[in-house]
Amino acid sequence: MSGYSHEPWREGKEVVKIPSFAADADETEIHDALGEFGCVVVNDLLASTKRDDIVAELHQAMQSTKVIQDDDPKEFYPGRTRRVSALLSRSDTITDTLVVDPITQGVCEKFLLPNGEFGYQIHVTAALEVGPGAREQTLHREEDSFTFFPLPRPNLIVASMWAITDFRADNGATLLVPGSHLWTGEREAEPHEIVQAEMTAGSVLFWMGGLLHGAGANTSRDWRYGVILTYSVGWVRQEENQYLDVPQERLAILSHEVKKIAGFDMYRGLGFYDPSVS
Repeated sequence: MSGYSHEPWREGKEVVKIPSFAADADETEIHDALGEFGCVVVNDLLASTKRDDIVAELHQAMQSTKVIQDDDPKEFYPGRTRRVSALLSRSDTITDTLVVDPITQGVCEKFLLPNGEFGYQIHVTAALEVGPGAREQTLHREEDSFTFFPLPRPNLIVASMWAITDFRADNGATLLVPGSHLWTGEREAEPHEIVQAEMTAGSVLFWMGGLLHGAGANTSRDWRYGVILTYSVGWVRQEENQYLDVPQERLAILSHEVKKIAGFDMYRGLGFYDPSVS
């Protein structure tokens, strides 16, 4: 393993940290750590020019998004935060680089194909800016929509967060509970088990869909910018409705690979269509 660089969590007296890898690390080591801890960071995967392109492509949508100043602590999404979805229609860089990233594809193949042998799909796309004064988000699991399965659930989702700016403890770096993807429903996180995934711009955080996580509180003066892409097995309904978010004219210019990952192919007999009317 390429080493650990994040704050520890404790199970008994054992101290464990979020695994951190170089971009050229052995993918088997990344997969092994992700399966064990439920989260890993891969450093320096997205060049600054690509990050600048994403910011430019999403600028208009982000600036037109209303920021709620009066936060309601009962709401799932904290106030003082911008959130924009439908990224496959808004950003060529995200569709051409992030969605088809080889390390991401390797993670999806490792953890999703055993439970969805005919493929996986985009589950959620969103760009997030966490502003100064944003509160800590309630811990949750990406798989919480699928209550049919008891905890711990089979692997249904894997998630990624791309750091467009630095993720620091003071500007709201993602909160994680390593190992919680293996817990039963009765197990609750203790404060000392919650850690933050601090990482430099260009790095990416992967976590399992069953892992407890949430946005951290931003006590700094900076806006923390990230892009979240999650993927699910191909036989569940996607959380984000790509069929409405991707118009026909945009779909026509996407590569076959992106269209397949976005869920526009059949999964066995699921999602069949008549090409003569599409």
